[in-house]
Amino acid sequence: MASATEHSPHEAEQEDGPTTGGRLKNSKLNPPVFFGAAAIIVAFTLWAWLAPETAYTTLEAAFLWIGENLGWYYILTAGIVVLFVLIVAFSRVGRTKMGPDHSSPKYNLFTWTAMLFAAGIGVDLMFFAISGPATNVLTAPGTEEGTAQATEMAVLWTLFHYGIPGWAMYALMGMAFGLFAYRYHLPLSIRSALYPIIGKRAKGVAGDGIEIAAVVGTIFGIATSLGIGVVFLNYGLEWLFGIPQGTAAQVGLIGLSVIVVTFSTVSGVDKGIRRLAELNVVFAIILMLYVLIAGQTVDLLNGLVKNVGDFIAYFPSMLLDTFAYDMPADGWREWWTLFFWAWWIAWAPFVGLFLARISRGRTLRQFVVGTLIIPFGFILLWISIFGNGVIWEFISGNMDFIESAVNTPESGYYTLLEQYPGATFTIGLSVLTGLLFYITSADSGALVMSNFTSKAENTTDDGAPWLRIFWALATGALTLAVLMLDGVFTLQMATVIIGLPFSVVMYILMLGIWRALRMEHYSQASQEASMPWVLSGRIRDASDRGGGWRRRLARHMNFPTAKQATRFMEETAIPAVEEVAAELKAQGADVSCSRGHHHDTGIPHVDLHVRFGEQSEFKYQAYPVSYAAPNFAQNMKAVEDEYYRVEIFSATGSQGHDIMGYTKEQIISDILDAYERHLTFLTLSEDVHTQALNTVSHAPDEWETDHKS
Repeated sequence: MASATEHSPHEAEQEDGPTTGGRLKNSKLNPPVFFGAAAIIVAFTLWAWLAPETAYTTLEAAFLWIGENLGWYYILTAGIVVLFVLIVAFSRVGRTKMGPDHSSPKYNLFTWTAMLFAAGIGVDLMFFAISGPATNVLTAPGTEEGTAQATEMAVLWTLFHYGIPGWAMYALMGMAFGLFAYRYHLPLSIRSALYPIIGKRAKGVAGDGIEIAAVVGTIFGIATSLGIGVVFLNYGLEWLFGIPQGTAAQVGLIGLSVIVVTFSTVSGVDKGIRRLAELNVVFAIILMLYVLIAGQTVDLLNGLVKNVGDFIAYFPSMLLDTFAYDMPADGWREWWTLFFWAWWIAWAPFVGLFLARISRGRTLRQFVVGTLIIPFGFILLWISIFGNGVIWEFISGNMDFIESAVNTPESGYYTLLEQYPGATFTIGLSVLTGLLFYITSADSGALVMSNFTSKAENTTDDGAPWLRIFWALATGALTLAVLMLDGVFTLQMATVIIGLPFSVVMYILMLGIWRALRMEHYSQASQEASMPWVLSGRIRDASDRGGGWRRRLARHMNFPTAKQATRFMEETAIPAVEEVAAELKAQGADVSCSRGHHHDTGIPHVDLHVRFGEQSEFKYQAYPVSYAAPNFAQNMKAVEDEYYRVEIFSATGSQGHDIMGYTKEQIISDILDAYERHLTFLTLSEDVHTQALNTVSHAPDEWETDHKS
């Protein structure tokens, strides 16, 4: 699958919490998930090896049954996911950050865009960009074979299968990871999406079950990609070096992937391997431009522009097209649309994790729009150029090429390059590019599988090295076992079957995200409900006390030093917070109040919590935050290069509210204002499951992390 497989899942991480000497730690094994998923994978692999005929017959029967009876379900699910992520992005909650309110993106817009761009490239794109249009032009789904419309739609259907619906599934999964792990401080795992639905029971059997389904689905998705890479590279190696196609070469390529994983695990050269993979982006662009220039350049550009227009025009109807009245021949819907939707679903945890990690601190709107548009932009260019190259071969009457690309799809890409000068060079570069994509997919896949079956103390921890090697071996064995049944076609059948139970997870994610964002809506509504009386004078009156307007003006003309911030915290802020805490406790509230010190400067901070049983807790933390002195401060009272604000952090972070310079009475008034807004929030959200209220606003104690360091 076109994905971010060339990137380490932790490589793009930005953490708020303290690190462990700058080094990543190994996570503890999660026994129920590991042994449950491993048992399923090992059992399936042994079954395919020991009883291949029975396995193939069973897979085929299940595949045909799903295609006949549940094709509508896969298509409807894809449509619902697209609609859901768009609603989230463009509704009011789209401004919610994938991280605390005070978080900012680690990567600037250009770097983030480049990383999303790279996420759309993989060896399978080289495979299907040729076989897809070739198959579509002969099958003519939804149109009459031999017509101009059938030719026009051939490339369009491949763009559709690689386009918006699949990336919407990735966006959904990335949204879940980003919200629950980075904003609500829950574990970086799929089970966290269960917390708004069933609360702490997500730590038990239900959570284990959903993670086992995710691991099994993901390993079949990875195996499918590796299987496609194996047959694709095997053909290229035969073309270049005469290495025969068959089991021996496939075993060698799969063994190579295991060796690479073992080597990178033991030697710690992950980043070096990934830097090589990033070079593949350059290789891929060179190959694409070569075909554009060496081929019918004007015709290809005409086709590209038309593809863009047709995609925009036809996408809504294609999205929910079940072919109810004109079913394409030869099981086209099952082998293509259903297979791709199941494949995207299987890859969603893997790529969603990567996308979330590079997007931490961005709003949901930015994340969804970027994920849907940027990777697909490259895919559109690639498929339009290579796919229209196929179409022009069809128009010119080269039917031998078309039939070869359909019957032996692994040959199509290389055969197309043979039509242009310099085939030896371009095919050699393609094999190198595909090989690097292949081995880095295996390496990253093993790393992600080890993480999915481990319990991480924080989001930068990886699974143990032995676990990573185990999953590399298991994935290689599964890939080889299924390939030996009937090549890529068996992998496609298995993917459609495995995607069915995991598709239920997509609905669970949507429900969990919806409930979490509903809490965000109530939180915003509670602030707005309290805003009229805040603006009417309460806070302004508080600011005017103890010095009036001159004190207010002095706050904005002063840029406090660390020493001043320390004195303010010790003499004013901490006593005010602790006085309110004592009074709340005296009145029967479940209160905790603690002091701490900034890990770099030693400036104290204070943290007040009020718990409401199963409902979401109130948090008021006064915490010193340093900023670079602005240029205009030279004319004011800035005496150092940096100054300090004392910002207030709620359960979801800081919105930049600074209390530095407040009097004790003003701080007490500010705490009470925030407390009353929280009570309004609880009142507005009373009709929602109380477990959900508790878990989307704060993590269980044993999983909570300090998110302000």
